[in-house]
Amino acid sequence: MNKAGLVDALHAALGGTRVAAEQGVETIINSIVSELKKGEEVSIAGLGIFSVKQRKSRTARNPRTGESITVPAMKVPKFRAAKGLKDAVK
Repeated sequence: MNKAGLVDALHAALGGTRVAAEQGVETIINSIVSELKKGEEVSIAGLGIFSVKQRKSRTARNPRTGESITVPAMKVPKFRAAKGLKDAVK
């Protein structure tokens, strides 16, 4: 399922217009991204926790040339699945 699939599912469940369903999905995604940009966690019961993790800088190797390069420190998104989601997938 992709974003369009989520819009279709929301539209089927709530009715109304497809545009309103698309705005609803966009609002949810934008809210999650906005909170992660601030460094906050987003916890959705039964689904999981979205958070931001800080990665340290490290030395890597270019596979083509074998040259060592430095990968800078960066923030990356992280997702931890809730127990309910893990159990449902089993």
